[in-house]
Amino acid sequence: MEGDLFEQKARKEEQELSPEELATTTRAPLAARMRPESLAEYFGQTHILAPGKLLRRAIEADRIQSLIFYGPPGVGKTSLAMLIARQTKQHFEKLSAVESNVAEMRRALKSAEIRLKNTRRPTLLFVDEIHRFNKSQQDVLLPEVESGVIRLIGATTHNPFFFVNAPLVSRSQIFELKPLSEEELVGLLKSALTHEKKGLGFQKIEATEEALQHLARIADGDARKALNALEIGALTTPPDADGVIRLTLEVAEESIQKKAVVYDRDGDAHYDTISAYIKSMRGGDPDAALYWLAKMIHAGEDPRFIARRLVICAAEDVGLGDPMALVLAVAAQQAAEYVGWPEARIPLAEATIFIAGANKSNSAYLAIDAALADVRAGKTFPVPPSIQDGHYSGAKRLGRGIGYVYPHDHPGHFYPQDYLGGEREYYTPTEQGVERKIKERVERWRAAFRQEKKKQDKVP
Repeated sequence: MEGDLFEQKARKEEQELSPEELATTTRAPLAARMRPESLAEYFGQTHILAPGKLLRRAIEADRIQSLIFYGPPGVGKTSLAMLIARQTKQHFEKLSAVESNVAEMRRALKSAEIRLKNTRRPTLLFVDEIHRFNKSQQDVLLPEVESGVIRLIGATTHNPFFFVNAPLVSRSQIFELKPLSEEELVGLLKSALTHEKKGLGFQKIEATEEALQHLARIADGDARKALNALEIGALTTPPDADGVIRLTLEVAEESIQKKAVVYDRDGDAHYDTISAYIKSMRGGDPDAALYWLAKMIHAGEDPRFIARRLVICAAEDVGLGDPMALVLAVAAQQAAEYVGWPEARIPLAEATIFIAGANKSNSAYLAIDAALADVRAGKTFPVPPSIQDGHYSGAKRLGRGIGYVYPHDHPGHFYPQDYLGGEREYYTPTEQGVERKIKERVERWRAAFRQEKKKQDKVP
C-alpha cells in the first residue's frame, strides 16, 4: 500500500504542474510525458495492436496473462506495459533487472500477494531488461507467475528464446515490437507539438514537414530519440519577432545527431548482421556484403570475429571453386589482426569482394560431413594392410605395409590401389571454376580404382 500512496502523491503533484513547468522539469522529459494513456494514443505496432489483433483483444477484454515484449530500444515496450496496467485496472509495479536484486524482487512479490489477498486487485509486474536477470533470479518469478499472484510483463532487447529461461518463456506470450515507420514517427512528433498538457502545445511552434521527416528518418524507428530531439530543438531555439519557435531542417539537423547503429554485440543484431554478411557473400552480392561489413565496422565489431567468419565462408562456400579464396581470407585474417582498426577494413573488404565474386562450391563441406556421418554411424573400415605403417621393427612379420606401391614411380604420379578397404564416394566435384579440372582427374582416377578392384576380385 505504501507504493500506492507514493504513486498517487507523485501523480497529484504532476497534475498540479503547469504545462510549462511540466515541460521543463527534469523528471518529465517529453518522451516520458507523451506516454499513451489509451490504445488510441499509441503509435506503431499495428501488427499486434490493430483492431481485431490478439493482443488488442486481450487488453480490451482484460484477459492479459504473462507477456514478454521483445524489440529494439524506443519502440514502446514500457509504454505498452503501463498502458495495459491502466486499461486493465491492475496495480503497476516496475523493476529494472539492471538495478534490482533478489531481495527487492521478493519484496515486490510479497506485496503483490498481500494486495491480491486483501483487495483482490492483481499486480502487473513489469521487469525491464529481463534478460539481465540470471537464471536463478528469473526462477524467483516462476511460482508467482504460475499461481497467478502476478501477471508478468518482461521487456527485452534480446531474443527471449535465447536469453530468458525456457520455463518462463513457456508461461508467457511473446510479442515482437518493431521499429516505428517514418510515417508513424512523424505522426507522433505532430501529436507532441499539438498536445498542450503532455506535449509542446503550450508553446507557439511551427515545424516544417522536412524537419519532422528528417527527425523521423535519423531516429530510425526509435520514438524516444525522435521525441528527445524534438524537445531539444524546441527548448533551445529562440522565438522570432512574432514569438514563434520555428523548427527548420537546419534546427532538426542540429537537434538530432547521427543515429547510433543498433548493434548489441551479444544480441540479435550481432548474429543477424553476421548472418546477412555471410549469406550475401555466399549469394554472390559484393555490394550487400560490403554494407553488412561496414555496419559491423561502424559498430566496433572485433575484426578477428569478422575475419574468422571470412575464413569459414571461403572454405565452406567457395571451397574448391576457387581455392585462392581461402588463401586470401587467411591473409586478410592475419593482416586484420596485425594492423587493427581502422586499416583492417581494407584487407577485410578485399577478401569480402573476392569471396562474393568467386566461383562457389560447397563440395568440400558436404564431403567431410558425409564422411563424418559414416564414422559417427559406426561404419568404420580397418586400415588396409598395404598402407599401414611399415617403418618399425617387426612390421613386415605382421604384414604391415606389404604390397604398397609408391605412386611417384608411375606415369602421372598415380597408381590405383586400395586406400579405404571399402567402397565409398564422399566427394562429389562440381563444374565450378577450378574444380572442373579436379573433377576430370578424380573421375579418371576413380575409374582406374574401380577397374583395379575388379581385377583384385577375380584373383582367387
